[in-house]
Amino acid sequence: MNDDGPQPAGSGAEAPRPPGSRRRRRWLWAGWSVLVVLVVALGGFAIWATSTPEPGPGAVAALRSDGRVEVIEGDGYTFAPTRPADAGFVLYPGARVDPASYAVPARQIAEAGFLVVVPELTLNLAVLDAGAADAAIDAHPDIDRWVVGGHSLGGAIAAGYAEDHPDTVSGLVLWAAYPAERADLSALDLDATSVFGTRDGLTTREDIDGSRDRLPTGTDFVPIEGGNHAQFGDYGPQDGDRPATITRREQQEQAVRATVEVLRAGA
Repeated sequence: MNDDGPQPAGSGAEAPRPPGSRRRRRWLWAGWSVLVVLVVALGGFAIWATSTPEPGPGAVAALRSDGRVEVIEGDGYTFAPTRPADAGFVLYPGARVDPASYAVPARQIAEAGFLVVVPELTLNLAVLDAGAADAAIDAHPDIDRWVVGGHSLGGAIAAGYAEDHPDTVSGLVLWAAYPAERADLSALDLDATSVFGTRDGLTTREDIDGSRDRLPTGTDFVPIEGGNHAQFGDYGPQDGDRPATITRREQQEQAVRATVEVLRAGA
């Protein structure tokens, strides 16, 4: 005969879960869901940041050492003139740009007699590696004078580095770049130059003009007529940029001349 009444303990009947247990389970599932979303998002961001355009053939060729410049690969690229150098230049790459893409202008600056370091940045973003110049400077105690600079976002971060290290940095070179809104380098004793293309679709003339009050007094502003944003490096066209009306070689030679002037200023 079946007994439909209450079952005694141990009879196989499942006791109802207390309300607190159900709430904890819901919070646990919610927490795991958020964690999964964050992991997927961060993974997607990392893939996006590390998917850089390939350096052009000219840049690849400029990575070879010769009798004038030794090219050293490791956490970026160092371009060391074969004759002794007393001044160095740390060039922060633009966002999502392979440091090798700046090999041609970096090599030309080294051929003029200056050490050049183009660091490899965390996830190819200078904003995640603002102190990248530290390693370059520490690795070369024989260099007496340091200039920092960068292209696009890299230039903005280089300006911040110069502001934070006035006793270490004596010069600043911006390529299609300007300091962040919160930065103020106007009172610093820095040799500074801002180089920009007149057909730049990303760093506009208005951006450059708006940065004047945040840069050191006496900063040189060097327009490259017909130059655009992407041709400071060698990585192909860039979304939002305008076509240049001069060659990449012409644009980079002008950028190099302006940079070398800053490096020579303290000699």
